[in-house]
Amino acid sequence: MNSGTEQLEQWLQAALEKAFGDAAAGTALRIQPATDPAFGDFQCNDAMGLARKLRKPPRAIAEAIVGALDRDGAPATAEIAGPGFINIRVDASWLAAELADATTLPAIGAGKTLVIDYSSPNVAKPMHIGHIRSTVIGNALHRIFKALGYNVVADNHIGDWGTQFGIIIKGYREFLDREALERDPIEELQRIYVESYGRTKAGDDATPEQKAAAQEWLDACRTETVKLQQGDPDNRALWREFIRLSLGEFDKIYARLGVKFDTVRGESYYQEQLAGVVESLERAGMAKESDGATIVDLTDDGLDVAIVRKRDGGFNYTTTDIATVATRIRDYNPDEVIYVTDERQQLHFKQFFRICDKLGLVPGNCKLRHVWFGLMRLPEGVISTRQGNLIKLETLLDEAEKRARAIIDASDKDLDDAAKAKLAAQIGVGAIKYADLSHDPQTMIVFTWDKALALEGNSGPYLQYAHARICSLLDKYRAAVPGAAPTAARLMLDEPAERILALQILKFPGAVVRAAESCRPNVLADYLYALSQSYSSFYQRYPILKADPAVRDSRAHLCELTARTLRAGLDLLGIEAPERI
Repeated sequence: MNSGTEQLEQWLQAALEKAFGDAAAGTALRIQPATDPAFGDFQCNDAMGLARKLRKPPRAIAEAIVGALDRDGAPATAEIAGPGFINIRVDASWLAAELADATTLPAIGAGKTLVIDYSSPNVAKPMHIGHIRSTVIGNALHRIFKALGYNVVADNHIGDWGTQFGIIIKGYREFLDREALERDPIEELQRIYVESYGRTKAGDDATPEQKAAAQEWLDACRTETVKLQQGDPDNRALWREFIRLSLGEFDKIYARLGVKFDTVRGESYYQEQLAGVVESLERAGMAKESDGATIVDLTDDGLDVAIVRKRDGGFNYTTTDIATVATRIRDYNPDEVIYVTDERQQLHFKQFFRICDKLGLVPGNCKLRHVWFGLMRLPEGVISTRQGNLIKLETLLDEAEKRARAIIDASDKDLDDAAKAKLAAQIGVGAIKYADLSHDPQTMIVFTWDKALALEGNSGPYLQYAHARICSLLDKYRAAVPGAAPTAARLMLDEPAERILALQILKFPGAVVRAAESCRPNVLADYLYALSQSYSSFYQRYPILKADPAVRDSRAHLCELTARTLRAGLDLLGIEAPERI
């Protein structure tokens, strides 16, 4: 919460202690926004929970608190309702003073370090719409935690190791189109992968010859994987080239999305540590052999069996993640490590976290947290790289900008081409991000173009337009009142809609804190939409530029504060706030 609500809580707390003395020790009163403006601006319901401790009826407790309030220079008035609710209505001058710092966030993370693992695309495969959720949710959390004072390390854990590289290397040598590789490297590597993987499969109705050919191709792919893992110079050179080409394409997408990482490490970075991880599990008596593989049996914990070394001697995600978290603890000494992945990995992270706990790998001051999200699906089913039924993220961004540009071309004849292109990118990317971030992460999203690129209703462009509309109004205000500075005017806040808007602005820090605590950026998105609606109601009810000078200046000040809050909130979601649309 911000300093203003803390002041109100302290005001109530002093009255509680005055009324009940030592009996109130250890009790901290909390306020929350009122559910109905008719009952006040804030409310405190804690008298209900104090009945047993203080051995009094809740209403009697509320009456005692209100009766003991310091009225001299009080920031608010308080009334009792129902069985013991305390309704609080703040003073207009107090509210105006608090708004000056409404976008200042509490540094609740000062001195703390977070590592956030998000995005994590695979080398030699294009980023597609299935990657958008981890990328934009993770980046929003990155921005939110950083704004709250945390030292945030954004780590992109790239998939650059595994059996898929044998499949790609075999296909690369057999049917590479060199011109296609130069024109669009990831598209060509993806084509090679899909075709090569397809050759490892034979349907139930395949002839013996076709099944033999599929097995032969699969064996050849496995051979290439083993050669890569054993350090074969030619395979290692191809593998490094795949990584170089892939990172170049990923960076283009990240630049368009406004996403930056502090660390980019592939799974290969940890390969030399994996044998040691298994040995440490064996020494701790946690790992054992089972049917040729090495496992950690977590059935007593209700988590089944986790494989840490496969029958062929290879390692899997659990082993890699143990090595990764050990490295992160050594390098960053984090207070928390957050993993942003889809819902299918819930069991994996439960197993991984439990193994780390049993192994004593993570110090007591560090928390491991899995922030999972629902899958992005197409109307016809799940997205599959192997089946090739994906929509490239680049294509999605291109289409978003194309649709936004069409609207700009039809409505604005004054902007030059470069300005229109920039605005189209801001609106298009904003639409895509907000379409995801406005949902609870744990909900499933069925991708359709119309939903992803919505430009109306509860959407990114709607909020961007609300900001731009306020900027336009303020431009007109400055033209009408030369030299005026809107934030220098005294806030009056006499009308109901003015107070509602002011109180909504005041809720900004609390919304950001709640979004961080729950790891749900949609909490902030919901707040920004409610703020834009409060502004719209205020704007429609009261004149601004045509009001009397003092009222006009006050309302211009309120508009400036609204724009500032919208801009700050959108930035935390990774969405730009243009001043003109």
